[in-house]
Amino acid sequence: MTQPAAPAKLSLLSIAWPIFVEQSLRILIGTVDTFMVSHVSDGAVAALGVANQLVVLALICFNFIGIGASVVITHHVGANDRAGAEKIVTTAIAVNTWIGLAASLVTFLFAAPLLRLMQLPEDLMPYAQPFLTLMGGTLFMEAMNTAIGAALRAHGHTRDAMVVTVIQNVLNIGLSCVLLFGLFGAPRMGVTGVALASVASRVVASIIFWILLDRRLKLMLRAGDFFRLQMDRIKRILHIGLPAAGEHMSYWVSLMVITSFAARLGGDSLATMTYTMNIQRLVILFSIALGLGTEILIGRLIGAGDFDEAYRQVLKSIRTGLLISTGAILLVAIFAAPLLGLFSHDAAIVSGGVLLLRLSVPYEPGRVFNIVGINALRATGDARFPIQIAACSQWLLSVPLCWLFGLRLGWGLPGIWIAMMLEEWLRGLIMYRRWMRRDWLKYAHRSRDQVSARTLPLIPEA
Repeated sequence: MTQPAAPAKLSLLSIAWPIFVEQSLRILIGTVDTFMVSHVSDGAVAALGVANQLVVLALICFNFIGIGASVVITHHVGANDRAGAEKIVTTAIAVNTWIGLAASLVTFLFAAPLLRLMQLPEDLMPYAQPFLTLMGGTLFMEAMNTAIGAALRAHGHTRDAMVVTVIQNVLNIGLSCVLLFGLFGAPRMGVTGVALASVASRVVASIIFWILLDRRLKLMLRAGDFFRLQMDRIKRILHIGLPAAGEHMSYWVSLMVITSFAARLGGDSLATMTYTMNIQRLVILFSIALGLGTEILIGRLIGAGDFDEAYRQVLKSIRTGLLISTGAILLVAIFAAPLLGLFSHDAAIVSGGVLLLRLSVPYEPGRVFNIVGINALRATGDARFPIQIAACSQWLLSVPLCWLFGLRLGWGLPGIWIAMMLEEWLRGLIMYRRWMRRDWLKYAHRSRDQVSARTLPLIPEA
């Protein structure tokens, strides 16, 4: 019997650079929104920053299906099991759609209580509430986009997801300018106009993703697929996805608590933190792209049973990440003042942000160990260890130290940054140690055994 051809060998950078561009553009949506809203007021920026954290929290909920499905799909791809991969894709899209509909309903109906829970000052509520209501009401489309994008990337089509994000950004920026500033006779709608532009671009992106699903993967879901859900497939996705979601959720909820500490320092501190994080995220994306690229490669290698190559690949990824991430944060630190000047002309906000970005120079290398290590462990099936460590380090170290350094000792935002940096390094080194000790091997064998024995031809690579 003729054996199917092995999946095309991909390099880390060939996978990672489209992911970097895609993720950069996703972050750019928020950064451009922040930049344009800064022309309204610093208070509007602070309100947008808080509302966006709630949106991000919902996106994390969608990502746990996307992450879990992506890993399981790569296992099937590595084993040349096309039919098994298609079943996981269908299940992931259906489940995420239902989760997205629930999130849309909750956020749309309870926008104001959620913002008050974040301790948003009442005078900023008119900015944040309309934004969150519109963005939240259409979250179900983002849920579908997340699942389809994860399926495309797992099959090696990382450039397609990048192209969709380019289109989405161009549309979002153009419409935001028109509706925020009232160009071409359009009404000046302020922050609400920015939200409407984001919603419109999200709709277009969703349509394109569905077209790509049909053309690239030759897969089109029927209405019944959203109701015929098999628990064995869901369990395999959740085995990876739930711990991943827990790790992400722990990080963002802890960040929301830390942001509330910054809010207690005053509106200027909250605006400084928002501006700084928007710039810092562009550097973090190097690590994220390399982490996701490593996850795809490791998943395929696990599916193929090549565990030694998987071990070596992670060490290569960490070296590459340290080189790129350190160089990027050094450039940002050097040009910190002009970068922050794009967002605010308040001297106190700019000087405070410059200090935080320079403190980020020793911060970011620790994040490389963390992100690459976590993605690699997850790709082997060792998904519970990262959440166990995250829950302990973030809630027993990061949050208490942020309160101690930032509020109790009066160090302010620099104290908060130092506390977060210490936690990031500790967790990253723990992940690195686990990989070096090969504690993940038993999970890799188990994941390999779960892959179907069928060897149908794979979907052609882009």
